[in-house]
Amino acid sequence: MAFYYDNLKLDKGMYREAGRSFSQVLEREDPSERYKGTSLEGLDAFQRQLKRFDIKVKGAASDVVEKFFQTADAAVLFPEYIARTVRLGMEEGDILPHITAAVTKIDGMDYRSITSEAGGEEKELRLVAEGTAIPETTIKVQANLVPLKKRGRMLVASYEAVRYQKLDLFSVTLRQIGAHIARVHLEDAVDVLINGDGNSNPAEKTTLGAGKTFDYNTLVEFWAQFDPYVMNTLLVPGDMMLQLLKMPEFQNPLTGLNFQGTGQLTTPLGATLLRTSVLPEGTAVGLDRRFALEMVQSGEVMVEYDKLIDRQLERAAITTISGFAKVFPQASRVLER
Repeated sequence: MAFYYDNLKLDKGMYREAGRSFSQVLEREDPSERYKGTSLEGLDAFQRQLKRFDIKVKGAASDVVEKFFQTADAAVLFPEYIARTVRLGMEEGDILPHITAAVTKIDGMDYRSITSEAGGEEKELRLVAEGTAIPETTIKVQANLVPLKKRGRMLVASYEAVRYQKLDLFSVTLRQIGAHIARVHLEDAVDVLINGDGNSNPAEKTTLGAGKTFDYNTLVEFWAQFDPYVMNTLLVPGDMMLQLLKMPEFQNPLTGLNFQGTGQLTTPLGATLLRTSVLPEGTAVGLDRRFALEMVQSGEVMVEYDKLIDRQLERAAITTISGFAKVFPQASRVLER
């Protein structure tokens, strides 16, 4: 049985369509709905093209890099393979999804977020007498733009150096690049949580006084400061993680069973405990992940497709453009030792 994907013409221009990624262009030209009820159901348009050219990108039987360059059409798939593998590395072990309330994708470099103060009269649902005005909550546009930063890595390798490398092994290097990019994104996110996004909204800090130790009572007092929000996530560096796990309250059998069953640590207060080395020692960040942080992305992972398709792999850039904004400033707080 012949399928449309077998005869789809591929060219570099599919990477240049404004507002669409290569995968989106492929899906438009070869919609997945056509393949419902067939053996290809469950594959997206890019995966069908890999099948078309019999390119295996993972596993012990994976092909070599040269397989992408056996035809001009197959070579067009190589930048998308790199972009997808880098994204996979960014997603593996990434804790950003656990601390962001929303992800906003934009076309361009200028973006203003919105905010609304919680608590006080603006959020009270007061009784409304007949004929009186209903109380209003004002959502405001932030005064300053969200700073977007371009992050990336340079892929430095000649075609001759990698042409006979297995794609499965080559993917390991690409996933590592993705992991490095994800770490820098996390550093940017934590910086915004602590210092604000340039709109005079740094997190309120609680500093332990002289002679006061980081114990369970301190943690409870910190947790109580979040009203009307809920501290459901706690970011800590390695030294504070050790102190937390040594507290008798964290040695509750139910806490241990949850960790053994799910691999996730939670505090006795119900907050998810996330360890990260991007925080300085002696500093913890608590937040209500439902309301604290917005991630802004300008496009997807970008790859210099011209150099890759033409086999000139030397110094091909892999980049992302993103930034972070605080939605509700009081939804995150900092505890310092």
